[in-house]
Amino acid sequence: MDNLSYDIIVIGAGVIGSNIARVLSEYQTRVLVIEKDNDVCARASMANSAIVHSGYDPVPGTLKARFNVAGNKLFPDLCKRLDVEYKQIGSLTIAMSDEDMVTLESLKERANTNGVPVEIINHDRLLELEPNVNPKAKGALLAPTAGIVDPFTFCSHNMENALDNGVQLHLNEFVKNIEDHQDYFILKTNFATYTCRVVINAAGHGAYSLGSIFERFDYKITPKKGEYFVLDHYAPGLVNHTIFPLPSEKGKGILVSPTYSGNYLIGPSSELSLANDHSTDPATLAMIKAGALELVPSIPFTELIRVFAGVRAAPTDHDFHIAPLKKHPNFIHLCGIESPGFVSSPAIAEYVVNELVKPILNFAKNNNYNPTVRPRIHPETMKDEARKKLIASNPDYGEIICQCEKISKGEIIDAMSRSDHPHTIKAIKKRCRAGFGKCQGGFCQPLVARLISEYYHIPLTQVVYSKLGSNIVRYRTKGDNDD
Repeated sequence: MDNLSYDIIVIGAGVIGSNIARVLSEYQTRVLVIEKDNDVCARASMANSAIVHSGYDPVPGTLKARFNVAGNKLFPDLCKRLDVEYKQIGSLTIAMSDEDMVTLESLKERANTNGVPVEIINHDRLLELEPNVNPKAKGALLAPTAGIVDPFTFCSHNMENALDNGVQLHLNEFVKNIEDHQDYFILKTNFATYTCRVVINAAGHGAYSLGSIFERFDYKITPKKGEYFVLDHYAPGLVNHTIFPLPSEKGKGILVSPTYSGNYLIGPSSELSLANDHSTDPATLAMIKAGALELVPSIPFTELIRVFAGVRAAPTDHDFHIAPLKKHPNFIHLCGIESPGFVSSPAIAEYVVNELVKPILNFAKNNNYNPTVRPRIHPETMKDEARKKLIASNPDYGEIICQCEKISKGEIIDAMSRSDHPHTIKAIKKRCRAGFGKCQGGFCQPLVARLISEYYHIPLTQVVYSKLGSNIVRYRTKGDNDD
């Protein structure tokens, strides 16, 4: 077997592909993950609400309901093992009228069918839990098992764990064609030609077109864009839970939520778009703002630090598609994994590997599998004495690179030393939060670029912000002899 032959090739390194890679690494098998972008977690997995939904909302009997509920149960232990920030803060779905309270009863029945604990609370109890919610609210549906998570570290640490246990990852590589030769597949990419016995198609928006090489589907994918506001972590207590309106045919609606980092997230919208359209527009943002203020009238939009948009691959039949292709059973097709795809990802990965792939390859357990990643060090959260000892032993942890988020040089170097190492400014931002603060990298970006240059021994002119070609330094200025 040459180095271009694998047992399994996973296409896509978003939250689904990264989780699948991690579960596959528990077994003795040769796995390659191919990702077309310059980092893992680069598309829909990067730009979403980062909510660990409880599972009360999906229609009972659907794959969404099945994997949402199962994934929610897996999150606490998995995040602990992978050193990922996770908080089970619960969610509140707000009823603004008596008619809405009747609707909450139907949502409670759906939750009971899905096996999700919920409770309908009245006006007084709601305001005890959330003093800043609209005082006109009649009540709410409390779902205590909902949570919030660091989506970037969740993806990268899933992939890091996979790489530590033998999986290979190729970035900036995309699949041009796939051929099924019965016993094996031939995949042609922009860099090489590979063979494998099983293909796992977790390519997000690209999954539909790749699957269409072999099969016609009775559903379509309609990209839907969601725009968001991000507020600074100016003070705790604006909201303590994730606050939802009643869900509609468009989705769960505009939420107001704290994030794992203490910021506040507001959105999303839901409008038809192109798969690569990540623009925002004033009219949509104004609509989001109005909807959010209906839930929480005191939102201080003066604390806004940025807006962004993500695009989800919405299937026209409103459910996940996770199955082998009918005439190509070794091609595992995952498509239309929109919300609640993030929370569903660990359960989807276990199902795909243990129920779909394992019967094909019958692989053995990897006896050397390590289920954890190296814990990160956060000087900012340490007690004074412990932080002093850390800095004395490694002064890099005392040199602050990002003043807004208090991120040290040591934390950035630690990230770059890992198997799923960040090699762009944006990748550093996702793993360490350097550049996530009020100035949005205005002060720390040059310092991060310099660290990347020094650590990887490349000229500053080769350091990119995100995608290939997004170089931030074109040439040396007069008198500067340092590349």
